[in-house]
Amino acid sequence: MSDGPLRVVVVGSGFAGLNAVKTLNRAPMEITIVDRRNFHLFQPLLYQVATAALNPSDIAYPVRSVFRAQENVRGVLLAEVTGLDLDGRKVTLEDGSKLAYDYLILATGATHSYFGHDAWEPLAPGLKTLEDALVMRQRILAAFEQAERNPDDAERLLTFVVVGAGPTGVELAGALVEIAVHSLGDDFDVIDPTRARVLLVEGAPEVLPVYPNDLSRSARRQLETLGVEVITGAMVAEIDREGVTLTDGARIDAGLVLWAAGVQASPLGGMLGVDTDRTGRVPVEADLSLPGHPEVFVTGDLATVPGVPGVAPAAMQMGRHAARMIQADITGRARTAFDYKDKGSLATIGRARAVADFGRIRFGGFVAWLAWLAIHIFYLIGFRNRVLVLISWAWSYLTFRRGARIITGVPALPEKGES
Repeated sequence: MSDGPLRVVVVGSGFAGLNAVKTLNRAPMEITIVDRRNFHLFQPLLYQVATAALNPSDIAYPVRSVFRAQENVRGVLLAEVTGLDLDGRKVTLEDGSKLAYDYLILATGATHSYFGHDAWEPLAPGLKTLEDALVMRQRILAAFEQAERNPDDAERLLTFVVVGAGPTGVELAGALVEIAVHSLGDDFDVIDPTRARVLLVEGAPEVLPVYPNDLSRSARRQLETLGVEVITGAMVAEIDREGVTLTDGARIDAGLVLWAAGVQASPLGGMLGVDTDRTGRVPVEADLSLPGHPEVFVTGDLATVPGVPGVAPAAMQMGRHAARMIQADITGRARTAFDYKDKGSLATIGRARAVADFGRIRFGGFVAWLAWLAIHIFYLIGFRNRVLVLISWAWSYLTFRRGARIITGVPALPEKGES
């Protein structure tokens, strides 16, 4: 331990990092937050930015503003961690500078995985960052513009394939149908956007495979009622600029492929010198500390804990638990094992469509959708963000319109036949 105030370094300002720092409010220590972004991102609503329902600023909030009034937060650094000296208790940043710590909380989350097919990434964008959402939004909207200019190829250009039917894939597929049918239906002169096809491809036997069977079936029915073509028990063998090929040989010509199939933990896990699981997650002790290093905690999607899913509520609980273990050390109390409290799962499928799993209570449809709206508004950071998102959703519900239909300067994929 240092001779001065206790030094706590938190790497990552996602759900785990944010809740760890909040829990340490008023504790006798100096906290430094390190992140490559200067904002906390509400990832569950990224797909709404990608599908033009919300603006980026609606789901992002500056980290400095979050902790403006927390006196023990002595630094927020916009930086990237490039090395960890666990024995020397130092974090190395990209400029070569080092941060000393007494306790370290790692909460750097995860990114998408293409299961060894990294060449697919530029052809099928994933959705983990704000930049990803903007690229996805640009390509979705650009597909309609390209079809307007090339009506002979409109059928292919207006075919969208979403790979992976977890919550993100289901939400994307439903939103794409709503864009085509409701938001853009009357906006074009040559093409008919309502004739767009949305296909959802999943390797498991059902959509939302981690949900109970009755909710998976309910989600599939709601998707198909909306107009999504659901293909289950099929995996992608190849992705190119003109579509996808499935492992059974089936070919789907498409103007845009969106990836929602795999997750890979942050590369930071590889710097810890321990064996990770197949997705790069780090095994931890019962109290979430790194084996052999009780002063280092690994939380959120970076940690592998049996029975704990990679969802925002779990990350929030893990961040709070790591902070409480530091407080326990300070006060001389014994550490305790992390006990995940499953508060249920929600997935929205589209306008007034969703499924909800609260253990013994399961339901779908309009009531589940209202529950989804309320919970997501509650967990947003900042009063302004809550108000703006609520207004945007109310406007979209009443008018069927999406207000953020702006194509940015991100280049689109070349059209068919271009090199």
